[in-house]
Amino acid sequence: MADRSDPLPLGSMGEGVQAVPAEALDALDEEIAAAGGEWQGHPDDAGAVAYTMFDTPSSTDGTVTILLPLACIGVVPNQSLVRIESRPDRSTYLGIVVKGPFTEPDGLRADAPIVVTATVRGGIFMPQYHGRAQVEILGEELDDGSVVPPRRRPVPNSPVFLLTPEDTARVLRTDGTIRLGLVEGQDEIEVRVPADKKAVLPRHTGILGTTGGGKSTTVSGLIAQLQQAGVACILLDTEGEYTAIDQPTEDEAMLRALARRGLVPAGVERTFVYHLVGRETANPAHPRIGVFRLDFGALSPYAVKEILELSSAQESRFFQAYDVCKQVLRDVGIYPARGNQREEREAQELDEMETGYPRMTLSHLLDIAGVFLHLVSKAAGEPKLYHAPFTGHLEQIKRLVQAVKPDSEVSWRVLLSKLWRLHRLQVFDNPNAHSLTYEKMLQPGRVSIIDLSDTDSPTVNNLVIAQILRGVQVQQDENYQKALAEGKRPTPTVVFIEEAHEFLSAERITQMEALFQQVARIARRGRKRWLGLVFITQLPQHLPDEVLGLINNWVIHKVNDANVVGRLRRSIGGIDDALWGQLPNLAPGQAIVSFTSLARPLLVAVDPTPCKLRMVE
Repeated sequence: MADRSDPLPLGSMGEGVQAVPAEALDALDEEIAAAGGEWQGHPDDAGAVAYTMFDTPSSTDGTVTILLPLACIGVVPNQSLVRIESRPDRSTYLGIVVKGPFTEPDGLRADAPIVVTATVRGGIFMPQYHGRAQVEILGEELDDGSVVPPRRRPVPNSPVFLLTPEDTARVLRTDGTIRLGLVEGQDEIEVRVPADKKAVLPRHTGILGTTGGGKSTTVSGLIAQLQQAGVACILLDTEGEYTAIDQPTEDEAMLRALARRGLVPAGVERTFVYHLVGRETANPAHPRIGVFRLDFGALSPYAVKEILELSSAQESRFFQAYDVCKQVLRDVGIYPARGNQREEREAQELDEMETGYPRMTLSHLLDIAGVFLHLVSKAAGEPKLYHAPFTGHLEQIKRLVQAVKPDSEVSWRVLLSKLWRLHRLQVFDNPNAHSLTYEKMLQPGRVSIIDLSDTDSPTVNNLVIAQILRGVQVQQDENYQKALAEGKRPTPTVVFIEEAHEFLSAERITQMEALFQQVARIARRGRKRWLGLVFITQLPQHLPDEVLGLINNWVIHKVNDANVVGRLRRSIGGIDDALWGQLPNLAPGQAIVSFTSLARPLLVAVDPTPCKLRMVE
């Protein structure tokens, strides 16, 4: 209550301000008592960190502005989950802070002259201030704890409560076996995704970002945990960067980052490194190295002709030689073998959009194409054949070739030069190496690293990727059918495609429609058969919309180019404007994470990798 000291006598104005008469203060006390006493807040508001504000002309649907007392600004960081009690309409809302908290002076505009003057003059007369934040409404919380789409907006002056870390994790659905990192600004909340749910990893993932943003750290950390979860991993490594992940990291910065997170350095178990015959691996010290070859008969002729970038004239002659070669292989009993009814059925059902002709080698095709060129050029003597089974059937081969009525010597010479260029690589059907054994590669917890660092040829890389994707799909189909018959779940498999823009760029897609359709079929079938693809690139602008449309899960590191960010915004749904605005300024290791298992996209501090990378990013 007010001071009851006697008022100053009249005429003493120069000595101070007159006191309020005691009678006036008594009258004020009586009015306060009549109104129910001193003001007390709502008993249920205890613990409130903010209150909702009135809407303004700039307000948007699905969001609400909250105001925070000075003491609460520091306890409500960005991405905090809050509960809003809108008591007049008896509704409870859940929301997430997507902008702020910002600070504003009490009762003044932030750019008011008095505030500006006080700031630049040393802050002697700085006013008290409060916080302001923008909250995105996630839904309306019902009495049973379920969350449904909101029917209304919270009314003004509704109390706002901060959710506990446990409730936040439950609402955001951040549980799972695979830990990606921590919610940025909330170190007590881990972001995890399940490896045992068919609706998550087999839905395909994109890991994007500029060089140095942390993609390699994300990929290696993800592989390490997938291996521990019993997932079969296949990594198409174009730079040899991951060939040493069997060893714990030795990078000082990474070791310090692991220590801060309470994690320990460790290598990835059960890793196997494979490289093409005649090429080297980036890590010859790896304890488990395998050499493999490509099988021409395993590649779709449509994919081959696109990867070789054949002109329409060359393409026509390529298929003429291919069809004659198939007929000769049948006639001499190479495939299908004589009397083998199973192979006869397989040959009848062969889909050349997906696979090649079994047991056809590149050398076989070169023999047949050589006969075509010999006849069309009217060269002297007989055409030379290199395969013993063919030499005894030269006249038959010549009749088959002549029936096609070959023409255009120039086109045949160009086609043969391209085929010979492939043959000189000595990676096709090489007797000094074996084909990849996909049955072994798809065992639980096995990590197969395909080291393409020494190929020095995007064409060869694309041929390898095309063959491996097809081989993995066929094997996973078999595993799926076998597991289904036994009432079991097949081993989940994830294929990581590094430098995906080299394999599936927008420019290539227009020229390689058959190859993309093959990838799209693998992607669609894989979702049902526990086969997931991970596309990794630092040049997302080169990925066509068709590829982006295959992806449901995203880990997006720093992207500087505004045009690229704009295109990603148009292609990827569910990420709010505030997160997109932060994308160009993300620090290394930060990423926007959007998985089908999460309630909404989050800004995440990705865990440092525990294993060794040859080129730390």
